[in-house]
Amino acid sequence: MNFAHAVVKATGVSETARLGSLSDSDIQRLEDAIRNPSKFGIPNWLMNRRKDRTTGLDSHLIGADLSLQGKEDITFMVNIRSWKGIRHSLGLKVRGQRTKTSGRTGRSVGVRKTLLLKKPTEE
Repeated sequence: MNFAHAVVKATGVSETARLGSLSDSDIQRLEDAIRNPSKFGIPNWLMNRRKDRTTGLDSHLIGADLSLQGKEDITFMVNIRSWKGIRHSLGLKVRGQRTKTSGRTGRSVGVRKTLLLKKPTEE
């Protein structure tokens, strides 16, 4: 089950209904459920911000708040000089991926061709 299915089930809106065919009250109910999922009985493990570092609460962020919080988390890791923070600051892979061949930027991969010059023939 994902968050969208949980919101639709909690609000009682039809899963097959198109957004344009919903009434204003249905749309308002969906927005309220997305902004405050715990009020509608959606479990905490479906939220995208579990156990916030500053408040310790579970929340569900949307839009610009989500991207800003992600940037703040990365700058926090960089400032405390954690392994992930160092990898972020160097622009390398963070989650243990291989870097020998993949993830190269600005460089060509493979063998570089050399131009073969013919020697002038003697006559």
